[in-house]
Amino acid sequence: MKFDTRDISLTVVFAALYALINIVQSFSPFGNPSIYGPVQLRISDFLIALAALFGMPVIIGVTAGCVVVNAIGPIGPLDIIFGSLANLVASSLVMILRKHKLLACIAGSLPIGVIVGGGYLWMFYPYQPTELAFMPAWVTTLISILVSSLIAIAVIGYIVLQIFNRPAIIEPLKSRGLKVLEEDK
Repeated sequence: MKFDTRDISLTVVFAALYALINIVQSFSPFGNPSIYGPVQLRISDFLIALAALFGMPVIIGVTAGCVVVNAIGPIGPLDIIFGSLANLVASSLVMILRKHKLLACIAGSLPIGVIVGGGYLWMFYPYQPTELAFMPAWVTTLISILVSSLIAIAVIGYIVLQIFNRPAIIEPLKSRGLKVLEEDK
């Protein structure tokens, strides 16, 4: 696949959307914990599902957007590196499995739960509710992040993907020169 100026523009759009949605969400009534805490729901992760349609521009865009968001977040270098890596792996999985869109969205949720929740986030939030004290902190954080990623990618993202995949939406985009990945038949 050749990367042209349209692809670069689309990449920038996805990076900006990812960062903007997170920044707006951080000013919501739920505040920063909703995108940086041990129980988080990054609504912008729904964009990861669009890798099934637009491919590399989404993969690079959501990865770059995550770098920006995590760079201004409270956790620092671990989150910048591994959070962005999680988005890279998740969106790549979605693109690879695009023939099976729902499966792709579910599979795309897994790297975020495992890398972010089970990998490092628990170290910054070691507190455990009494009811969950029987589980290690990394397990509870992994479950929390996995569930939130499933909501963002496999529910919201899948719905948005299905809407964008309709001929009434996708054909005008294609007629204007936007590259759309074709499903492998």
